[in-house]
Amino acid sequence: MPSRPDIAILGLNYPPEHTGIAPYTGGLAVGLRRRGFRVEAHVAHPHYPQWKILDGYGNWSYTETIDGVDVHRRLHYVPHPPRGVRRLISELSFGIRLVFARWGRPGVTIAVSPSLFSTAFAVFKKRLSPRRTPLIIWVQDIYSLGMAETSEGGRTAHRITQWTESRTLRSADRVVVIHQRFADFLIEHLGIDKSKVVVVRNWTHLPKTDPMDATAAKAELGWPAGEVIAVHTGNMGAKQGLETIVAAARVAEQRGAPIHFFLVGDGGERAKLQELARGISRLTFVDPLDDAEYRFALCAADVLLVNEKPGVAAMAVPSKLTSYFDAGRPIVAATAAEGITASEVLAADAGIVVRAGAPDELVDAVLAVTADAKAAEQFGRNGRRYRESVLDEDAAVEQWINLIRSLAPNDQSEEVERSSRSTRSLQ
Repeated sequence: MPSRPDIAILGLNYPPEHTGIAPYTGGLAVGLRRRGFRVEAHVAHPHYPQWKILDGYGNWSYTETIDGVDVHRRLHYVPHPPRGVRRLISELSFGIRLVFARWGRPGVTIAVSPSLFSTAFAVFKKRLSPRRTPLIIWVQDIYSLGMAETSEGGRTAHRITQWTESRTLRSADRVVVIHQRFADFLIEHLGIDKSKVVVVRNWTHLPKTDPMDATAAKAELGWPAGEVIAVHTGNMGAKQGLETIVAAARVAEQRGAPIHFFLVGDGGERAKLQELARGISRLTFVDPLDDAEYRFALCAADVLLVNEKPGVAAMAVPSKLTSYFDAGRPIVAATAAEGITASEVLAADAGIVVRAGAPDELVDAVLAVTADAKAAEQFGRNGRRYRESVLDEDAAVEQWINLIRSLAPNDQSEEVERSSRSTRSLQ
């Protein structure tokens, strides 16, 4: 094992977590390794979206190898539910573990945010190091904007978070964001130098396959064949505002509309949502699925749902969208018309957008989309086309390679170029 890996990746989330940012962090690590880099990941134990450490994990420190990447895991405090001060303590505890961990001697370090506060600790550690090697911060969520949009925390908490976020990101050599709207916000509101900000889109982490027949997928999962299946997947947190889907299921029941809603996943708000849904027969909760089962769930859907809390417009790009586009199913997005999510769905021409927090409109939209089979199929085809042209994994990893090469010391850059050429010649 070389004593100096080229790349150290720092982040809370990593496979085998199946949802959120873990597939992208893991996908980048594996993609770089396959192109000749030596990569090590310094991460937490898998705990998302259940906010409970997965069985078989939980040692103080633990190292495993996943797809050729050495993954060093460190125990941190996992809150349940993940709200307020407990969420902050969770991030700080992981940050402290990173400070006292050995990262080896990487040529380039990539820190993933979330989590912001553990990334701030990583910046602190690098400043104390005599080796001034490049740091890239990969922003998947904007904390200060998220607090403003979800009304979490008071004015003082928001100011502290914004100051921390600004100082942390300004300390990086490059800041990678997943959407141009993120870049604009960081430059205009957090004071990040425009020359430091790079946009690299997230990609579909599921393997390329042809869309599966919906009837066969429903049969595989045991889902009803005679009803419209509307599926929401992923985290059940505050910003998703899934109370609207619970209310929509109640509306469908009251109207006698032939819709069955499925909420697939887990999160800090799941118990509350299940209590709200008590007595509703047109809503089913499904535990997180592995990749194969997840694909079945996407393909079983007549409509795929994105739902956001009213007021959420620019804080995040739902990671589920990349998989939704790949599934070839129409999308109904209940979100702010001016937000990132709406702009993505409309740019792909993969579905329709309705007002956030309006359950009646959500039910109407699901019925309208499924009533026109030809339009629904076209939405699905458009989503697949957008995924192939805009959200390609190979293209994203090549962007990362170019960025790393531009920052790496010359000796490493030349080695990376040779390794990357050799890898491409074998493909």
